[in-house]
Amino acid sequence: NGLAQILRARGYEVGGSDSTESPFTERLRELGIPFTIGQKAENVEGSDLVIYSAAIKPENPERARAKELGIPEMERSEALGWLSESYKNVVGIAGCHGKTTITSMLALIAERGGLDATVHVGGFVEFLKGGTRIGSHDLFITEACEYVESFLTLRPTVALINNIDDDHLDYFKNFDNIVEAFRKFLDRLPEDGMFIADTDDETVRKLVSESKHKVKTYGLKNGTYRLADIQFDEEGCSSFTITKDGKPVGRAKIHVPGLYSARNALATYVVAEELGVSFEDYAKAMDAFRHTKRRFEYYGEREGVRYYHDYGHHPNEIAATLDAASRMPHSHLYCVLQCNSYTRAKTLFCKKTDCFVLADTVLVSDIYPGREKDDGTVHARDIADAINSSGTKAVYLGTFENIREWLDKNAGKNDIVIAVGSGDVYRQAKKLL
Repeated sequence: NGLAQILRARGYEVGGSDSTESPFTERLRELGIPFTIGQKAENVEGSDLVIYSAAIKPENPERARAKELGIPEMERSEALGWLSESYKNVVGIAGCHGKTTITSMLALIAERGGLDATVHVGGFVEFLKGGTRIGSHDLFITEACEYVESFLTLRPTVALINNIDDDHLDYFKNFDNIVEAFRKFLDRLPEDGMFIADTDDETVRKLVSESKHKVKTYGLKNGTYRLADIQFDEEGCSSFTITKDGKPVGRAKIHVPGLYSARNALATYVVAEELGVSFEDYAKAMDAFRHTKRRFEYYGEREGVRYYHDYGHHPNEIAATLDAASRMPHSHLYCVLQCNSYTRAKTLFCKKTDCFVLADTVLVSDIYPGREKDDGTVHARDIADAINSSGTKAVYLGTFENIREWLDKNAGKNDIVIAVGSGDVYRQAKKLL
């Protein structure tokens, strides 16, 4: 969706296909960009270039036909890197958690604060009606995703890294390989490039000590830029003072809950300042910002129980999400977990279960396979057993119909239910309403 918009703005004729309708295809329809639902060989005929996402394999009928006809193909991240090379300044927002929110916040600053930036976000942002803002050729702000090292196609002039964690182990195999990928990402900065780093993260701090580039640091405990006098309202949303070298810069308020959201807002300010945005414009944009879809998204209320969904699919993300939920008024907090991939189940959720400590009960659904096949070595029951062993109550229920039935019997007025995961939980959780 984003690439289609940027390419068309550059004067290219663009069309495409998807397997299902979505808010993204609806946005393409509004913009008059043609697409088909269903992938057929004839869709690519007459094209000069076929761009595909990493999920589309060579045996896909469109890719197979492109190969038959000799039409060049380019993977999505390569196309993004190719496009980014034509911009004077490129800001790459990297890190294992939070990059969609930070990039979305910067998109609003670009819209409200005088930066005529082209922005590419990996999520659906309401005010953009998608994940893209078309701006000038001088500034490109984009998520820089580490999965399969796709961010190594970018050539950023400003690189932000807010954390490095043990995610995507199906590809990276171990933590050292993840760190090396981020090191290579920083190596793509020019000599006069800027590295913006959250130095509360020990691994990011190590990269700062190695860096030959200009560096700006931030964090809640470490860094030049910090937050002071953080206050939370009744919905768990924060107001705070940003300080630089211990001196106050100004006070801002955000309308998204949780301490992690305040940290994301701080990261956004450091980037905005680097790009020349005034604190006043930054604070106005933050006051207007609301969550992107699938990031602590409110789904509705039924019989006094409030339902939310969050994309968090790593223990540290889930801990941050439950921290945010716990700051909201509630009687009981229920977490519905759909683990995405058997690798994550084995390497993360059967081992790192303290992330659920703020939940009264964790309701575990069947594992969503994602890109993998079930080899029989792990089951969602194993996740529930591990959580119970750590002292937090967990119940394996399998289907969302079973989860709804359990909630009907056990949840009551003023309770909060938050469904987490990156699989199809965002669809499945609607059954709870």
